[in-house]
Amino acid sequence: MDWILALLLGYALGSVPFGLLITRIAGAGDLRSIGSGNIGATNVLRTGRKGLAAATLLLDLLKGLAAVLIVARFFPEWIWLAALGAFLGHCFPVWLGFKGGKGVATTAGIAFGLAWPIGLAYAVTWVGLLLIVRISSVAGMTAAIVAPLAALLLGENTAAGVLALIAVLVVFLHRENLARLRAGTEPKVGSGKKP
Repeated sequence: MDWILALLLGYALGSVPFGLLITRIAGAGDLRSIGSGNIGATNVLRTGRKGLAAATLLLDLLKGLAAVLIVARFFPEWIWLAALGAFLGHCFPVWLGFKGGKGVATTAGIAFGLAWPIGLAYAVTWVGLLLIVRISSVAGMTAAIVAPLAALLLGENTAAGVLALIAVLVVFLHRENLARLRAGTEPKVGSGKKP
């Protein structure tokens, strides 16, 4: 039953909707009625509250990291299931009708939990592209694709497999962003575009 516990623990941690909770506590309204309706840090940023967005990003990252590290302590052979569970919990939380975020920050935490060099490759790609192109979706999708490649280079084959699956899901969850990128209408971070 260890694998079930690993998956459920990962899912439970991943499904905590920090963006929604933080914005409600701060009096910023229901995040699901703002911008894209997403519960992630990028949409929190659309409230105009940079501090709340930073807190959401950090907490979403930490829940992915915590899921992997806790399961690594008790069921080390099933950390990949905890990683997948945390990602699925964030993106499809049962408490919100399976409508969550797109998993970019949570995947960063997962990557660091699986192996810090993988997390570093993810973070450098994510932050670097965000600074260069200032398009959150491009930075997030590219970082998700880089992570399994970094895992392969490090010989972390199990991590590469689960991160490859997560990367496919991240790109799928960004399909509307991809359509806007093709149309040239995807907003840039800090563009001041109103929800």
